[in-house]
Amino acid sequence: MTTAIRMTRAGQTELAYSSSQAARYLGVSLATVRRWSNDGYLHGYRTPGGQRRFSRDQLDAFLDSLSGVARSGDARSAA
Repeated sequence: MTTAIRMTRAGQTELAYSSSQAARYLGVSLATVRRWSNDGYLHGYRTPGGQRRFSRDQLDAFLDSLSGVARSGDARSAA
């Protein structure tokens, strides 16, 4: 498994995960990652060849947003 390294505008490097690597990281199927990306829930970018790439920060932010939804739902059900 190879993870791409991408250079940011600030001159820093960051890891870039492919769709299948992102699926493994998130614990979901590849089809789910594609759907979330197409629907705008999971933000990433596309390479010039059209492949999706996601940074670890983007994946972690997505996971954080899910836990925020779960907390909101718990608060509503408790009220």
